[in-house]
Amino acid sequence: MTTTNEDKIVITILGADKVGIVAKITAILAECNVNIEDIKQSIMQNLFVMFMLAKTGEKSVPFNELKDKLNKAAEEMKMEIWVQKKAIFDKMHTI
Repeated sequence: MTTTNEDKIVITILGADKVGIVAKITAILAECNVNIEDIKQSIMQNLFVMFMLAKTGEKSVPFNELKDKLNKAAEEMKMEIWVQKKAIFDKMHTI
């Protein structure tokens, strides 16, 4: 199967640093059959920031269901999570 930008998503997470953020998010992605292709994280003055590039596939849950699960986790952790399809992300950042 060929991977296209339609298969890829960008996830951004921001909030106060606490134990279990990465574990909770990656567990949701695994449960939804989403593969993490790249991950970057940083902590700046107790502010946690993480960017992920992930790939969905035929066996992944629908995009809106994934967003709902991640948004529920964000609410529980009192964090902000943005989930976008990479194709849309790329278009938004093209001048």
